Parts: sequence; C-alpha cells; structure tokens
Amino acid sequence: MKLKVLFTVSEAVPYAKTGGLADVAGALPKALKKLGCELVVVMPRYYSIDRERLEHIPGPLGVPMGPMGELWAGLYRDRLAKSGVDIYFIDYEAFYGRSGLYTDENGFGYSDNDNRFAFLSKAAFELCKRLDFKPDIIHSHDWHTAPQAVLRNTRFAYDEFFMQSATVLTIHNLQHQGQFYKGVMDVLEIGWEHFNPYELESMGGVNFLKGGIAHCDALTTVSRKYASEIQSEEFGFGLQEHIKAHSHKLRGILNGVDYEEWSPSTDRYIVAGYDVEDMEGKRECKRDLLNIFGLQDEERPLIGFVGRFAGQKGIELIAGAMERLLHCGANFVMLGTGEKWAEGFFRDVAARYPDRFAVHVGYSDELAHKIEAGSDMFLMPSLFEPCGLNQIYSLRYGTLPIVRATGGLDDTIVNYDAGSGEGTGFKFYEASAEALANTVQWAVNVYRDSREDFDRMRDRAMRLRFDWERSARKYMEVYEDAIKRRRS
Repeated sequence: MKLKVLFTVSEAVPYAKTGGLADVAGALPKALKKLGCELVVVMPRYYSIDRERLEHIPGPLGVPMGPMGELWAGLYRDRLAKSGVDIYFIDYEAFYGRSGLYTDENGFGYSDNDNRFAFLSKAAFELCKRLDFKPDIIHSHDWHTAPQAVLRNTRFAYDEFFMQSATVLTIHNLQHQGQFYKGVMDVLEIGWEHFNPYELESMGGVNFLKGGIAHCDALTTVSRKYASEIQSEEFGFGLQEHIKAHSHKLRGILNGVDYEEWSPSTDRYIVAGYDVEDMEGKRECKRDLLNIFGLQDEERPLIGFVGRFAGQKGIELIAGAMERLLHCGANFVMLGTGEKWAEGFFRDVAARYPDRFAVHVGYSDELAHKIEAGSDMFLMPSLFEPCGLNQIYSLRYGTLPIVRATGGLDDTIVNYDAGSGEGTGFKFYEASAEALANTVQWAVNVYRDSREDFDRMRDRAMRLRFDWERSARKYMEVYEDAIKRRRS
C-alpha cells in the first residue's frame, strides 16, 4: 500500500533550523519517499526564507481561528533537494514575519506562540483539502504541531476527508511542551470538555504536547534510551506519568544521518577529503583547523565542540571543569551561541589561554564541518540528549566522541574498554564537572599512551552507519501500526 503522509513541522533544513528537528524534517521525508510513501511537508514561511526562491501558489488559504475569525494565508512551494518531495510554506506575516522562529532577539518566547502554531496545525488540514490529498498518516512533531492529533479526534473527527487518517506524534525534546493560557481552547475550536487533566489541561493552562500525547494513535521519540528516560522524574519534565499512561503506543527510533551531507570523502567544506582506508586528509584537516583558530601544537589532541551554549548541552559542566581541561594536555575549539554568560565566559578563557583554547561565538555550517573533520575527539556532555546527531557525524569523521551516557548518546556510543581495546568513544555517567574532567583526561591519556587502541577505535567508528533508510523502515512500521489501531 502506498501511504500518503502529511508531515507538519515548525522547521526544516535547509530553510530554517534551531535544532535536530530541522535535520529530521529535511531528511526523513526523502527516505520515506524512497520506500514508496507520497508526502506533503508543511512548515511556516518565516521571513528569513526568501520567497523569491519559492514557487508561489495563487489564491489564499482560509484558516478558521475561532474568535479571531477566518485568517487568510499565502502559499508557496519548493522541492526538498534530491528527493521529489513537495514542501509547502504557510505565509502569514502577522505570525511569521519576525526575526526569530520562536523567540525574540532577547530570547523570550513570542507571547502569541499558541496562536502561531495552532494556525500552522490547522492550516495543514486546510491545505490537504486544497490539494485533494487525503492522508493515511498525519505525522506531527513536538509541541508546535501536536494539536493536530487533538484536532483529528475533535474538530475533524467526522470530516470524511480525514476519516481514515491515523496520527503519529514524534517528541524530539520533551523539555519544550507548549504551555499556554487556557483561552487557546477557543482558538483550537475543539470543545471545552477536552480541557481536563487527562487531555490538554496542565497547571490551569493548555499544554499542546500533553494533548497530542493523549490523542495520537502512535507516539515516537528519537532514541530507545530517551523513550525510557522520559517516563522518569529526572527527564519527564512533569509529563512522566502522562507518558507512562500512554507507553503502550510509545516507541524509540534513532534518528539517521544524511551521509550525502556528512561524509569526509565528499565534504565540500573541508580542505582535504579522507576515508577509513586513507587518513592523510584528516591530518590536513587538523592543520587547517588549528590555523583557522590560531592554535599551534599539532601533536596535542584537538577536542571540538559544536552546539548551543545552553544548560541542556552541559555548558555549565564544561565551565566548571575548565581549569582541569586547560591543563589536561589537549587543545580545544568551540563553536556555538546561546546563553550570554557562556559566550562571555568562553571568550574570556580564549583570551587568557590563546595557545590551547579557541572559540567562535555564532554559527557557521562550514566551520561545523571543519571541526568535525579536524578534531581528534568531540565533546558532548549533555544533561539530556533525546538523540543527538553530532556524535554520529563524529563517528563517520573518525573523531571519537566524549559523551555523557544519556539518551541517544548512550545508544550510539560504545564505551572504550582498556582490556579488549573495544569501543567507539568515551562515556561518563554522573552529570558533574569532575566526571567530565576525568573522562576527558582518560581520553587524552589513551590518545597519548595507547595510540594503537585509539586508532582501532577510530577505524571501527568510521565503518559504522546510521542511515535514514533504516530509521524510515521503522517509521513505516509505526505508520502501519497506527493505521491498524485507528481502523480496528
């Protein structure tokens, strides 16, 4: 059976990105199409997305918004690169004509995010009717489009266009849930009987993600370990009991990697290509990276970091361990932006220790690729990590990850065993600066004193594959289960 899939997201590469959701949205639809699915991908046309590069679709799209009346959006279309998958952009200036996707220039969430993403969730349904596209699966992602599962069971429950549609919700990061004023119930137009602790009500307001979890036919998250973790108090962010109640429909599916974009043999950003059979290019990449950051000693191991300067990513652990890290016998390069104290802290460290520590505050896709290729090891000390992609990129580039054993990091990295020489990286378990510093020192010692083990680990890591076809097949299984559950 050729499945029709409505795939609604708040961001997707290469158009807009704040995190891993965008990578999934840019890659998974392409893999699903190769397996025979017919897809329509829908996202906002943020004003950072140049509409001159998109195809304009004449005629407005009407979206009913309760007390706000019917709002009219413009439509644009593009084709996801190398895929044949159509992606549609909902254009509404009052909601999406802003500098940020979810937050303003000071990092505060927009006060009308409830309306912005209720609008997106509803607009996707109206677009399906406009295109005469009857979806077998409505696949929503995170809190932004979680209301679609609720809408399917309420506002559109008796709409013949969606009578056969099953819903799948993927949680990419449970920390962000979409908690809003209860008045958004009227905007959703779903009936106040659904404002209760088992569906949408949370702390007197509406929780978009909670409602989606309650109403979806199938629930997924982005690694096996994270599927278990979100049912615990430590990682459940207040929804652990709610998730436990719906765990019968929960499955963890590890994200894949687009190896057309992330492969050291074909990477357009790096100074020299290489692969597991010929590593000379990696040495050239290390020299290039040291030169870019003004570091000198090529014999010292080089440890890279690429990511948000945010608590989730373990930034406070790095800061707390900094004194020991600076004297562990390694050089460090960091790329990222985020919390202002962290940006200032790492700039100060770089100014005081320019011979061993360097930072670029901001984001550069080119520099991210260069750090993956030129580093010997990659640091990811996340407090929690639903899946993580950089550690998987690092494996492919022969850059051994140093990670905290949580979520997808634990699922993808095999800890080094000195007795057997086995492993693909270095893990620590306690979320402390001391554990981080000890593990980095351990990794540096292996690089320096057990180089044969290190090189064998590098070889083993580069031969691993976490491709999207494998993940897409598991999503197909989830789709089929959701359809059976819906139609039984």
